[in-house]
Amino acid sequence: MKKQAYILIGAAIISVIGLYTMGSTVPPAKLKKATISADEHADHEHKSGNIDFKDILTAAKRGITNDQNARLNALENAVIRGDVKDQQLHIYHQLARFWLDSAQVFEPYAYYTGEAAKLENSEKSLTFAARLFAERLMVVDEPAMQSWLASNGKVLFEKALQLNPNNDSNRIGLGACYIFGNISNNPMEGILPIRAIVDKDPGNIYAQMILGLGGKKSGQYDKAIERFMAVLRKEPANIEAIFHVAECYDLKGDKDNAIQYYENAKKLVAIPEAKKELEKRIEELKK
Repeated sequence: MKKQAYILIGAAIISVIGLYTMGSTVPPAKLKKATISADEHADHEHKSGNIDFKDILTAAKRGITNDQNARLNALENAVIRGDVKDQQLHIYHQLARFWLDSAQVFEPYAYYTGEAAKLENSEKSLTFAARLFAERLMVVDEPAMQSWLASNGKVLFEKALQLNPNNDSNRIGLGACYIFGNISNNPMEGILPIRAIVDKDPGNIYAQMILGLGGKKSGQYDKAIERFMAVLRKEPANIEAIFHVAECYDLKGDKDNAIQYYENAKKLVAIPEAKKELEKRIEELKK
């Protein structure tokens, strides 16, 4: 299935991070604008191997109006002047709200939400901010941006886990940053802690989904299918698991099973364009 079709169908599927960790943290319709283009990603990655927030912010500012830019400059200058923690915290919240509501650009919104969470240093705020990065990590495909998202998410998840080491959802989120974020040469660094959670609680759907997605990413389609099937045994109508099972079968060349699960997914997809893409892929597999 073409990348464009996958993204379209994915829009009809609830984000795995948000679905299994107390609900989606960002209204998906609010944050459609990209910051750095794919070419800019590639150019910056070639130069330094990663993305710096200054580059993200510079690119994001190109899409705002002069009035918005004036308001933003005032907020940024206030951060520099603010020498009291509460003042800085308030301004970081204002900056996050500006990028969410006025400019509608994700990366600065997540960044300033994370900076505010670090100052507040509560499990709730750190977890919320960490999940912003983890959710986005699951739907981007540029390696440099994946690394930036994962690196920020990792710091926030670790801080939250310092406050509550027993939060399995945050431990899974941290593992996802390692698995999908290109921040470690050893993928087992992220997989092993999640496996430990599954061994303790096989019914943990969030953990099973992340391990399934990790297997799919690494081309271990049979193992991935096992994980997604574990989800479906508990939640037979889980559209995300159904779709990923279908795609795993598709990728391994099992047309009959791929068709079956694409058909199952089609029954649950609400977006007409996504349904058409599924129908198109089913017809292609039948030829």
